[in-house]
Amino acid sequence: MNNKTVKRALVASIAAAGVLATAACSSTPAATGSAGGGTSTADWTKKGPITYAQGKDTSGNLKSEIDEWNAANPNEKVTLVELSDSADQQRDAMVQRATAKSGEFSVISMDVVWTAEFAANQWVEELPADKFPLTSMLSSAVDSVTYFNKVYGYPSTSDGALLYFRKDLLDAKGLQVPKTWAEMKAVCDAVLPEQSGMSCYAGQFQKYEGLTVNVSEAINSAGGEVLTAAGTPAVNTPAAVSGVQWLVDGFESGMIPKEAITYKEEESRQAFQDGKLLFLRNWPYVYQLAEKTDGSSQVAGKFAVAPLPGKDGPGVSTLGGHNMAISKFADNKGTAMEFIKWMNTQEHQKRRLETSSLAPTVESLYSDTSLQAEFPYLKDLGDSIATAKPRPKAVKYADVTLAIQDASYATLQGQKTAQVAFDELQTKLTELVK
Repeated sequence: MNNKTVKRALVASIAAAGVLATAACSSTPAATGSAGGGTSTADWTKKGPITYAQGKDTSGNLKSEIDEWNAANPNEKVTLVELSDSADQQRDAMVQRATAKSGEFSVISMDVVWTAEFAANQWVEELPADKFPLTSMLSSAVDSVTYFNKVYGYPSTSDGALLYFRKDLLDAKGLQVPKTWAEMKAVCDAVLPEQSGMSCYAGQFQKYEGLTVNVSEAINSAGGEVLTAAGTPAVNTPAAVSGVQWLVDGFESGMIPKEAITYKEEESRQAFQDGKLLFLRNWPYVYQLAEKTDGSSQVAGKFAVAPLPGKDGPGVSTLGGHNMAISKFADNKGTAMEFIKWMNTQEHQKRRLETSSLAPTVESLYSDTSLQAEFPYLKDLGDSIATAKPRPKAVKYADVTLAIQDASYATLQGQKTAQVAFDELQTKLTELVK
C-alpha cells in the first residue's frame, strides 16, 4: 500500500465511519464556577527561549518541527519536554508546576477536557482575540478552549475513535465489518477458532483517563448519556448501565482479554500490531504506526478502519484532541504566542495530517479542493469531528473523571454490579457538577 493509498484509506474510513455522535456545543461550562481571572495582563512583547511540554510524541515527527523553528529563531529557541504517554500523568506534571507557580513549562499541550479546570484556577493565560484569531477553526475545537466566553488555549489537534480490524481475516471468511456489538461477537466466533493466541476486542481499560473515554463511548453507544444536555448526570439509567454491562460481559466471556484491564493506548496498539487482537478501539494516530513495514508491525497491509459499533447500530466516539496553552507563570510570552501560532498554521496542520494521522482543527483543510482530490472524504471527516460528543466541562473535572474511573474499574473487576456502582456514581456526579 503506497503512501497516498494509506492516507486515502485512513481519511475515507474515518469519514465514512460516522462514528461521532451529535453534541450541542456551548461556550459556557456544564458545571458552575467562577470565571478564570479576567482580562489578561500578559506582556506579549517579551521574547526569548521557552519550553514546550506535551505527552510522548509517538509519531516521531515533532522534533523535526521544533528543529525547524529553532533554526529560524536562534534567539527564541524552544526546548521540548516529553511527558508520559498517560494523560493522567501529563496532567499531574502540569498541575504540579502550576500550583507551585512555576514557569518551567512555558507552553503546554492541554487535553480538551482540562480547559475549565486550568482556566478557573488561573494556571493558563487568557488569550486575547486580536492576537489569537479563531475564525478559521472548527466550532468544536473553539468550544473546547472556551470557558465563560473567554479563550484559554489555541486548537491544535482534534480526535475521534476508530475501530481497527483485521480486514484480511474478515475477507477470508467473507464477513462484513460489524456495525453492532452482537455482529462483532459473531465475527469473532467465526474467525477466532482458527487464530491461535488472538482475542476478539480491546480498548483502553486501565484506571486512567482512557477508561473514562471508553466507558463514556459504551454508554453513549447504548443510547445513554453521562450528562444530559442540561448538565444533569444520567449514568444509572437503563440505557447507560446496559453500555457498561456490555464491557463487563466482554471481560467475563473472554471476548475482551483479561490483560486488557491494564491497557492504555500504547499497550492496546502494540497488542493489535502484534496480531493479538481481531478488533481494536483506538485513535487515528495508530494507523500510520500499524502500517509500518520496518518489522514493528505484524499487521501492515492487513487491517482497515471502520466506525465504532454500538448496541443497535453505529457507535459514538468521545471527542478527543489537544490545545496549546500558555502558562500564567511563564516568561517570554511573546515567543510562546508566536510559537503556538506558527505550529498551528494551515501548512503545519496539513503536514501533521499527512505524516502523523493527526486530525487538524483548521476548518479550511476539510474543504480545500486540492486536498479533497487527495483525501476524498476529508470534508466528511471534519463534519464528523465537529459534531463529536464531548466529555463534561467541569471545573472539578479531575474529580469527575476519577469518580467515573472508580465506578468503572470496580465493575469491570467484578467487585460491584454495574447497577450498584453506577447508582453510587450518579450520587457522586450530582454533587460534583452542581
